[in-house]
Amino acid sequence: MTSPRSIGLLAFGHACVDVYQGAVAALVPFFIAERDYTYAAASGIVLAASLLSSIAQPVFGALTDRWALPWLVPVSTFVGGVGIALSGVGGSYALTLAFAAVSGIGVAAYHPESARLARIASAGSHRAMALFSTGGNIGFALAPLLVAAFVATGGLALTPLLVLPALAGIAVTLPVLTALARSRTAGGTDHLPTGADDIPAFVRLSLAVVFRSIAFVGLSTFIALFAQERLGGSSTAGTAALFVLYAGGIVGSLAGGSLAHRWDRVSVSRWSYGLSTLAVAGVVWVPGPLMYVFVALTSIGLYVPFSLQVTLGQDYLPSRVGTASGITLGLTVSIGGLASPAIGALADATSLQTALAPLVLMPLLTWALYRPLTDPAPPQQPAAAAPAHSPAAP
Repeated sequence: MTSPRSIGLLAFGHACVDVYQGAVAALVPFFIAERDYTYAAASGIVLAASLLSSIAQPVFGALTDRWALPWLVPVSTFVGGVGIALSGVGGSYALTLAFAAVSGIGVAAYHPESARLARIASAGSHRAMALFSTGGNIGFALAPLLVAAFVATGGLALTPLLVLPALAGIAVTLPVLTALARSRTAGGTDHLPTGADDIPAFVRLSLAVVFRSIAFVGLSTFIALFAQERLGGSSTAGTAALFVLYAGGIVGSLAGGSLAHRWDRVSVSRWSYGLSTLAVAGVVWVPGPLMYVFVALTSIGLYVPFSLQVTLGQDYLPSRVGTASGITLGLTVSIGGLASPAIGALADATSLQTALAPLVLMPLLTWALYRPLTDPAPPQQPAAAAPAHSPAAP
């Protein structure tokens, strides 16, 4: 049976962790303004947070497949927070990269185990998993506001205050770990998927996650600077664009969980990525304040499949739920950072608009990878509802 309280608290903890993934991009304009970093140098900070996270995430996933490691959730939350908190201390670029990398490792350690625990607490419900994923989206959305509240007033020297969300996340997560441990001791079912692994489908899904991540992380790294450039140079315009990009994910993720109760997860994801291609094009080329509308549509479109691809990955790889969770949930928001320096270097050589233009292709490639996939489980219908047919793929 689904535990709404546990899911709610896990979602809150997820928000507190993903604040630090959003904070990396939110800090980029301040590093450029206060330390005169180039686009490429500033995006290197995003790379530092993403590179080790991308490498470590499958490792932590494999570890949680062998052993239950619930203590990893609060410990990784703390590590993720401390890394960002120290990133603005001192003027050394090397130290900044090191602290960003430490934060990335903390985030990497958090996602596989937390997703496994959320699947248990959700009893397999798409809506409950969407709520857990939405917690992370809320953290992303709050990141630019928190960074602006602290750093815009006192400079990078105030980044130590950014450890506060981590402490709050630890406080709310510990009771959930205790409750789940008691349930396990009492012989409760874990609701994890069973069956044979579908490796080819999981590989296709993972590649789709990579392209989706490049689109989202590329935009999140540079959208604030792009909005400032397109809308008159105001830092407020940049913060607003980043907030819209992250906040739209809240709407998209919740919508994805509801849509998956009516249609299958693969069809919903295909439609979403197809529409996202048009939305990203609007962000890059539509002038004026209307850009904000396309930023919101892009975020919604990229996040409708967010929780769905987590449970799809778990169902495609039921013997290694931790590994599947680490790749589909964690790499979704980290591996795209590997492309950020290339985008930054192209922006330095040409313009931000030119550098962001290739991102239009990313959701299109993701849509193409989804085309042959099928959903291994039927959509979850309400008890009184008539079965609904899946829509034709776009």
